[in-house]
Amino acid sequence: MNNYIKTDRFDWTLTLLLFLFFLISCVAIYSAQATGQYGDKNFVIMQVFWYIVGAVIISITIFIDSYQYKKLAWILYGFGIFLLVTLALAPESIAPERNGSKNWFVIPGIGTIQPSEFVKIFLILALSRLTVSHQEKVIEKTLRTDFLLLLKLGLVTAVPLGLIIREDLGTALVIISILSGLILVSGISWKIIVSLYGAGASLVAVIFYLVLNKPEILEKYLHVQTYQFYRIYSWIDPVTYSSGSSYHLMKSLSAIGSGLISGKGFKNGEVYIPEAHTDFIFSVIGEEYGFIGGSVVISLYFLLIYHLIKISLDTNDHFNTYVCTGIISMITFHVFQNIGMTIQVLPITGIPLPFISYGGSSLMGNMFAMGLVYSIRYHHRSYMFSSENSINS
Repeated sequence: MNNYIKTDRFDWTLTLLLFLFFLISCVAIYSAQATGQYGDKNFVIMQVFWYIVGAVIISITIFIDSYQYKKLAWILYGFGIFLLVTLALAPESIAPERNGSKNWFVIPGIGTIQPSEFVKIFLILALSRLTVSHQEKVIEKTLRTDFLLLLKLGLVTAVPLGLIIREDLGTALVIISILSGLILVSGISWKIIVSLYGAGASLVAVIFYLVLNKPEILEKYLHVQTYQFYRIYSWIDPVTYSSGSSYHLMKSLSAIGSGLISGKGFKNGEVYIPEAHTDFIFSVIGEEYGFIGGSVVISLYFLLIYHLIKISLDTNDHFNTYVCTGIISMITFHVFQNIGMTIQVLPITGIPLPFISYGGSSLMGNMFAMGLVYSIRYHHRSYMFSSENSINS
């Protein structure tokens, strides 16, 4: 009977979705690496290996209940900050600079590890605990207490954001999206939220104006790298920069556009896209499987996000709800940004497509996030005639 209960509490729907993403990832990467630019490297085998590692991470994570993660939140957050500081100070032999950024540790025999992929999850746990702790201490909710919570959330986020933004703008945007999602569900007054988001929109508009008209101000005071400006320029006018910064975008548009409704078929892609197995994997899917294939992938992400929302609503533990919200915000932004940049809806930022793009750090980070969801689902039980629906086993 006990085994039956444990099996019943296991999230089979999430497992099916992850398995489908695994199949799509392997097929798409196999096609992407067939262009010959990678030599003898077999990224499919490596992706299978990272999925196995991810499965092990989930297997460990699922048996630790959310109460333990709540206690470990600040320790993990501190560890993440330590990794980012170490990365910034590490010598070239350990953390080489690539494409003007210093984002990876080189580990002999394994490859590269990107700490920011794990810091995102640590931040979700820390912000969730911070929000719950604040709410437990506040007896009477006022605009002052809401503003205090907002200030706390902002300060905790600012530390990793400041360490990441100069090296990896894409991950910095993901961190901002995580913070935005948690602010929306934290109970902060809508008067503050509307004012905050209005100010944020105004700031974005000012930044765009400076990028287009006075980029030297951003270079001088914010130390923004010159190549980051060209991502905006090439997004707005890709034809002018087709031989330079918009080369990937033009190739992506050609690949997806040539796929039409049903695509060209497995391994029949004709458009050469550098590094197609990572950030531009959706371009490969669009070319070989067309609008239908792309729609299937997007639909799976909708199902995943819907499932995560359902889990967050089923639990009556606020910490679990906030953790799910942070994960939902992270994945939603990843999907929207990655697919958006391949079809010129958004600028190119180098954000991978979750569970499909090749990358060990990205996949392990996402599988750790899914492990937290598995844990929330596994340690949650509903009882008829009971007002308490969440019991840690």
